[in-house]
Order: sequence, then C-alpha cells, then structure tokens
Amino acid sequence: MGGAVQPQGHAQIVVNLVDFGMNLQEAGDAPRMRHVGSSQPTGSVMTNGGTLNLESGFSYETIRELRKMGHKLGTGVGIYGGYQAIGVDPKTKVYTGASESRKDGQAAGY
Repeated sequence: MGGAVQPQGHAQIVVNLVDFGMNLQEAGDAPRMRHVGSSQPTGSVMTNGGTLNLESGFSYETIRELRKMGHKLGTGVGIYGGYQAIGVDPKTKVYTGASESRKDGQAAGY
C-alpha cells in the first residue's frame, strides 16, 4: 500500500484480523474500500464529503446501507493498495505469510 490508501488499508487489515478473525491471507484478500476527496496536509480541503470507492465483493445490502447513510459511492480498479504480511503465533512460534492476490507476489519460506 502507498500514499493516501496506506493508513486506510492498514486499518482495514487490522479490523479483518482482530474483529473478523480472518487469517493473514483472508485479511488481505477481503474486499477493500478507499475514501478519496478528504482534506490533505498539502492544503486541499474536503468540501463535499468525498467519495467512498468500494472494490467488488461488497454485498448489495452493505452498499444500500452506505447509500442510506448518505455516502457518495464509487468504484475503481487498482486503487486499493498492495499487501504482504508475516505473522508469528506467540504460543507455537510458527510463522505464516500472505501476499496480495491483486498483484504479483507470493509468500514463501524455508
């Protein structure tokens, strides 16, 4: 992940791991969202609430509820960042790895 999507993507991965109990690969493969049009440290100021872009894979019910809450929704391809992760189970000391399914890469160990 890079740029403006980096903190958004990190938060989504942590939520997937902690709140939804996903493993490293599931957390990275789950559909992501990206908010654009926010205020930026570079001086641009959000005036219209911005747009919440949703990757394919969100349920129609989720999309409907977001619209009911007043979110302006959009879509996009390739705008949701990248992901690689290494995890370790503190009890067993077993390492696991995950790599972005949207881009080139792999998790490997020896």
